[in-house]
Amino acid sequence: MTETITSRPVRTGPSASPALGGLGLFTVLLGAALPLVDFFIVNVALPTIGADLSADEAVLELVVAGYGVAYAVLLVLGGRLGDLFGRRRLFLGGMAAFGLTSLACGLAPDAWSLVAARVAQGASAAAMLPQVLATIQATTTGPRRAKAMSLYGATAGLSMVAGQILGGVLVAADIAGTGWRSVFLVNVPVVLVGLFLAARAVPETRSAHPEPVDVPGTFLLAASILTLLVPLTEGRAAGWPLWTWLSLAAFPFAAAAFYAVERRADRAGRTPLVPPSLFAIVSLRRGLLLIVPFSIGFSGFMFVIAVALQQGAGLGPVAAGLALAPLAVVFFLFSLAGPRLVARYGTRVVPVGAALQGVGLVLMTLAAWRSWPDLGLVELLPGAAVAGAGQALQLPVVLRVVLSEVPAVRAGVGGGVMVTTQQASLALGVATLGTLFLSLVPGMGMRDALVTTLLVQLAGVALTGLLSLRLPRTIV
Repeated sequence: MTETITSRPVRTGPSASPALGGLGLFTVLLGAALPLVDFFIVNVALPTIGADLSADEAVLELVVAGYGVAYAVLLVLGGRLGDLFGRRRLFLGGMAAFGLTSLACGLAPDAWSLVAARVAQGASAAAMLPQVLATIQATTTGPRRAKAMSLYGATAGLSMVAGQILGGVLVAADIAGTGWRSVFLVNVPVVLVGLFLAARAVPETRSAHPEPVDVPGTFLLAASILTLLVPLTEGRAAGWPLWTWLSLAAFPFAAAAFYAVERRADRAGRTPLVPPSLFAIVSLRRGLLLIVPFSIGFSGFMFVIAVALQQGAGLGPVAAGLALAPLAVVFFLFSLAGPRLVARYGTRVVPVGAALQGVGLVLMTLAAWRSWPDLGLVELLPGAAVAGAGQALQLPVVLRVVLSEVPAVRAGVGGGVMVTTQQASLALGVATLGTLFLSLVPGMGMRDALVTTLLVQLAGVALTGLLSLRLPRTIV
């Protein structure tokens, strides 16, 4: 089966947008990597942060959740602002703010200061990341766009694994006595390089007909995400107080109100924050539906394995991080082959990837069952390698599918919707699978809790495989 590619010029204004060169693509992909690396980089640093700042478990969960929730809440708004004021401008501003907030995280004197800085860091990431996809959509066509989107997908997946590995290495290296602080401070020089390159190599684009910010939609989307993610993330550590149940009960009402407001604005001819008419695009709708279980399983696994290897198997942060190195290496190699496989087989590679990921999870589950507590790089290597291959055949392809038919004038909105779905699902994965694992540990022990959680994730992989059968066979 061949891949269908459109090659019509993309225009976002009176004249065609300037093309995105190789250096510009590298720069925006660097901007895409930073927020995803930082979502996962703290996983192996949490024990050290807790000991150094005398932070209890609930506060440590906020270090993770504060970033993820702020990021998810503001992503679509970030895409809209890029359409309105210029994507390059928002990219530069968001990257600069990300560097400053990373510095604030690294210098935080206490746990609550770190939480506040992480929330601000998540908001900065939400201004920067949507501009990456929107810029790619607006400045590339045909084979160049296919290659750029494949590289974006590979960058996204590799960043999520590499973040956890890098976190372990940096904590153990204790550069100049900085300890866990280096996982945030390392962003500062990277941001400076990124700003230098972006100012020279990233072209400016914006929507030809930008719409004003949808204030009611923004607030209702924020309410929907907050009422779901905050109680799920904090509930277990806080002992499930009344506010968590009230918040969860409010979620469906907030979501319904958000949909009603957006539909009304869409029918009135305005462009709401998340246009319901956008979901008429089959490739976008089905791709987003698949991203949810994939991302939940991915982030949940990364969090659970970090806790299990350090607190259960007794590994240090470096060993715990490097245990996932085979997954990262194989993911990268298979991502490079992805465009050729898609060109030949279309989206049929996605269910094959889900099957491979399932086999990898089974192998890691068996390793945990047989080898515990002697679980590390060698024991996890076969399963991690197979799972990495499977994930590489899914994520980059699905991200391409989601945006393949989104009009260029809605590039910012489409990118914001996709990344919001991905980010909210990543946060939901930590909240659900992480909570399940930590709740099972006292009664079942670390090994059985890990095995049970991995089996639950396996069910999610099966769901991903089934949903992938409904993807359009070709990528337009």
